[in-house]
Amino acid sequence: MNPADHNRGLLLGFPDYSDPARNLAAAAGLDYAEIAVHRFPDGESRIRLPSQLPGRVVICRSMYQPNDKLIELALAAATARELGARHLTLVAPYLCYMRQDKAFHPGEAVSQRVVGKFLASHFDALITVDPHLHRVSRLGDAVPATSAMALAATDAMAIYLEGRLDNPLLMGPDAESRQWVAAIARRNHLEFYVAHKERAGDTDVRVTLPDASYRGRHVVLVDDIASTGRTLEAASRELWKHGPASVTVMVTHALFVGDALGHISSAGVDEIWSSDSITHPTNRIQLAPTMAQALRDQG
Repeated sequence: MNPADHNRGLLLGFPDYSDPARNLAAAAGLDYAEIAVHRFPDGESRIRLPSQLPGRVVICRSMYQPNDKLIELALAAATARELGARHLTLVAPYLCYMRQDKAFHPGEAVSQRVVGKFLASHFDALITVDPHLHRVSRLGDAVPATSAMALAATDAMAIYLEGRLDNPLLMGPDAESRQWVAAIARRNHLEFYVAHKERAGDTDVRVTLPDASYRGRHVVLVDDIASTGRTLEAASRELWKHGPASVTVMVTHALFVGDALGHISSAGVDEIWSSDSITHPTNRIQLAPTMAQALRDQG
């Protein structure tokens, strides 16, 4: 079927994120087509979309390691408009450049503001999951699109956790993780705690556990993002001093840069469960149902 011959919408994916994009299209009741990407020897990209498009188009791509991807998104969005798309939605399960929301030193670019305006200039709507926001509380303030929706991975995490461990205890490794660990605990009626973290540098982290009975318990460390892995490593090492039955990590965004996985494994973590916001061997939790509902709510 030619994409222009139907009216239920089309989801376009990229080769680097095709499986989750296909799952999302199926869950949302959208047709799927893949954007062809060719990279020339000098690093430039050639983008090719279907030759005709319906009025409603969704582009899905995880924005981890984003610099080339941002240019390719701009090329794809501009071309989609030329080919008939009247409403463009970007689904970016992991959204880049959200951390730096102020200039910490004179002359620094406020990357959140720059990239947010860039995305809003190309897309009518944005859907993402657990964006890493700090001083900005609303996604719409960071990405001033007509509609900017920040979803949570906690329902998908809670569903995945059900029945996998006997009476698990949930632990947030720092204060920022409270919102995620508390949401999962409420939904699954589980006990939870939040640790205290002190960071002296990118890889120098100390974690202090709250008073609780950890011995013999299956402890699940819950966080939104795992980058260097040092916070999760420190939390796991502290937990093992108290004799738990197991320590599992459950995160939304599996960045795991450098030797992060090695550090986490060496600290005694039994399993790592991540969502498919970023394609990674630890992916266990599909976000398609959560994101599909948001697309359906758009109408």
